[in-house]
Amino acid sequence: MDITEIIKNQKTFFNTGKTKDVPFIKETLKKLLKEIEKREEDILQALYNDFKKPFFESVMTETELVKKELKEFIKNIKKWHKPKSVKPNLLNFPSSAKIYNEPYGSVLIISPWNYPFQLAFNPLIGAISAGNTVVLKPSELTPNTSKITREIIESTFKTEHIAVIEGGINISQELLKQRWDYIFFTGSVSVGKIVYQSASKNLTPVTLELGGKNPCIIDETANINLSAKRITWGKFINAGQTCIAPDYLLIHKSIKNIFVDALKKEIENFYGKDIQKSNDFARIININHFNRATNLLKNQEILFGGKNDINDLFIGPTLINEPNLESDLMNDEIFAPILPIISYETEEDINKVITKFEKPLALYIFSNRKDFAKKLINKYSFGGGTINDTTVHFTNKSLPFGGVGYSGIGSYHGKQTFDVFSHKKGVITRGTWLDIPIRYAPYNKKIKLLKHLMKWI
Repeated sequence: MDITEIIKNQKTFFNTGKTKDVPFIKETLKKLLKEIEKREEDILQALYNDFKKPFFESVMTETELVKKELKEFIKNIKKWHKPKSVKPNLLNFPSSAKIYNEPYGSVLIISPWNYPFQLAFNPLIGAISAGNTVVLKPSELTPNTSKITREIIESTFKTEHIAVIEGGINISQELLKQRWDYIFFTGSVSVGKIVYQSASKNLTPVTLELGGKNPCIIDETANINLSAKRITWGKFINAGQTCIAPDYLLIHKSIKNIFVDALKKEIENFYGKDIQKSNDFARIININHFNRATNLLKNQEILFGGKNDINDLFIGPTLINEPNLESDLMNDEIFAPILPIISYETEEDINKVITKFEKPLALYIFSNRKDFAKKLINKYSFGGGTINDTTVHFTNKSLPFGGVGYSGIGSYHGKQTFDVFSHKKGVITRGTWLDIPIRYAPYNKKIKLLKHLMKWI
């Protein structure tokens, strides 16, 4: 079945109103949860086959987050769908006012390769729950995970409700030529611009979850050993292929050397002396990304690591000393297990580096000075962040997750994912037992009374 036929059938199914039926939605979410639980071992194996992702990391960052999201939606979907009463205003007296949740209709979700299961299913759950039909385009760079994603969807949904379309760039281009009611994209800034341009032709609203050069600031009061451990975890999980991983360290000059030693120690504590033999370290996704990442190491001073093996797509955790800010390494998001370390002495030094780049998706601060951390949080614009840890803000469903500027448009997580895929429709119901005549012509000398009334609205 071709793409246009799938979209046509989905529009027909949407127009039946079935996708908006809460009991139907709840039942499909339960079926999806049951299928994911049944296939979890296959999912973990698929992720390992795609880029040797450790089972522990896959459970922590992929399957458990999806199951948790499903359970949250199953529990709350009836409540979230109910119209919300809001305070009416005096001008409309007597009246009541409500906000209705309305699905957009036909939704396109394009998911990435770095967390290919979680970042496909979590947006999908929100889109389904809001009452939309969905075409999901998983990444071609993780074929095993894409295959099992398709199998799970096909076992749970009819294609006129949810369809998975696999393929490469040509399929993405064909999908973006179609008219959608909403597009949700996770990926690079460069592709995000293409998606946004395509959406603009039909005034299609979008959520763009992108990336950026995420700074990690460590001042002289930070707990050195604990900070090094948490940074090592946040940077090198998924082999550094995480959009919210620290992209570079800004570390106070007075503690730089001791902190680098602490990082080296923690890397070896995590992965051993021969990291390539560790079962706890993933691989680079493909040879193109491997070549791009290893080229970034040219003409750089390596403080630790640097080992790589093209046959295994392995790049070990690597620390880089004081890179030139104009170098290729600092030109774009690294998205590999390579961590530049830049020293600073003053807050102006920090400012010069951070403001050189576009607004990042994440920012991290390690400090025991609350005023210092608060000042930086308020000073810089970024998607989200953490003080004295890395990446963990992503796990809190009560916090919005998304970028700003070049790092993205819109945010989601938990109920906000439901809200993303729901148009908020405001409706007023007027009473008929009283009709205040001030708004009607002839207006005569009503302006003074109108101004007085407007103060109370």
